[in-house]
Amino acid sequence: MDRQNLTLLTDLYELTMMQGYFKNKDQNETVIFDAFYRNNPCDGGFAIMAGLEQLIQYIKELHFEQEDIDYLASLGIFEPDFLEYLKNFRFTGDIYAIPEGTVVFPREPLVKVIAPIMQAQLVETAILNIINHQSLIATKAARVCYAAQGDGVMEFGLRRAQGPDAGTYGARAAVIGGCIGTSNVLCGQLFDVPVKGTHAHSWIMSFPDEYTAFKTYANMYPSACILLVDTYDTLKSGVPNAIRVFKEMREAGIPLGYYGIRLDSGDLAYLSKKARKMLDEAGFSDAVISASNDLDEFLIQSLKDQGTKITSWGVGTHLITSKDCPSFGGVYKLAAIMGQDGKFIPKIKLSENTEKVTNPGNKTIYRIYDKESGKIRADLICLADEVYDEREQLLLFDPAEPWKKTMLAGGSYTLREIMKPIFINGECCYTSPKVMDIRAYCQEEQNTLWDETRRLVNPHRVHVDLSSKLYDTKIMLLDQMGQ
Repeated sequence: MDRQNLTLLTDLYELTMMQGYFKNKDQNETVIFDAFYRNNPCDGGFAIMAGLEQLIQYIKELHFEQEDIDYLASLGIFEPDFLEYLKNFRFTGDIYAIPEGTVVFPREPLVKVIAPIMQAQLVETAILNIINHQSLIATKAARVCYAAQGDGVMEFGLRRAQGPDAGTYGARAAVIGGCIGTSNVLCGQLFDVPVKGTHAHSWIMSFPDEYTAFKTYANMYPSACILLVDTYDTLKSGVPNAIRVFKEMREAGIPLGYYGIRLDSGDLAYLSKKARKMLDEAGFSDAVISASNDLDEFLIQSLKDQGTKITSWGVGTHLITSKDCPSFGGVYKLAAIMGQDGKFIPKIKLSENTEKVTNPGNKTIYRIYDKESGKIRADLICLADEVYDEREQLLLFDPAEPWKKTMLAGGSYTLREIMKPIFINGECCYTSPKVMDIRAYCQEEQNTLWDETRRLVNPHRVHVDLSSKLYDTKIMLLDQMGQ
């Protein structure tokens, strides 16, 4: 994890193609690649963009060290002149991207790379690796937090994550998506996010009895005293012993700040209701009832529907691995090549699968909001030089079924271009916000979604439309390819 230079974090064919370009093409031929995804994770209504800060770090550190050159030489497939070229390799192109925490939708470019072809080709794998993973976990976290209906959700899946990187950067993404903190101390150190935790069953079991374990823990951490009550018997032992300790703290004049119990097994709805009644009758109506135990958004929603008294959630395995949808599905496709006249020639990829046909050209994205409600009406992918006037009417149509049309009256909508310049001529021109600031922005972004789009099952799909100019370009290329 401490290796900042991730230049060899790539698929071999990126390097073999680079050597092919080096031998057979103009090294400075400028191209455009788009990174996008085709379907929302978990069959949801949206996704959350995440991972841009790590992408920036990767590009800044992009260079081949001598040990990298030596290793590539040992493979026996790269020629000396190409390896010599790699010694001075740097990224000199432009990158545009949607900022982290932004709500995004299928088929729109999350990252756009404009660079000499060899550079644009090399960065494909790492860009997809970084953006795919963190966007997946941020999206899963947004779903879990939505199900929690405003309750605090903690991420603590480190021990179940697929390795240290996935655990640490996944925790970062989970906080962006809405979690209030993580159990991952390294993530807390690296990204200045809250770290939280209580104790394990082993703490209880290491003492002669449950009461002594609770009492000792309370003496050490009186201002953050959440006691795990299910080691032996939740209602007959755990909760009564916790209440006994809380009473002793109150009688001793120790302020009861953040305190309560944690449930980690059994029927969480039933146990939380019984525990709430016991705590309230003992005079501890402000005691927290937190819960863990293989939670996900659907179980949390079900528990809410059952009237659970849980108000704090610890979510581990299902969140950090996005267990029901373990991949984001982002792809990286060529969209244009610069001609000798300095203008981009749009390129399109055909496929037997309609969803795999790409959108050509140098593009940007405008988000269209309903002016009255502030909610998202649609996203519009257009060519980068197109300009719109909010005072004029705007025609939207489904690019797959263009006869389906909507005309927005002038003055009834607002526009926001959501792609931002990140690198220009190889120099970074963007400063990543702190993770907690991204989290706050992400909450604002999700509030621009209609409730129908946020629901967990069968959500309403936000339309991602093409401008007339881009649509005509795409149809022209399709017609040419068919001749």
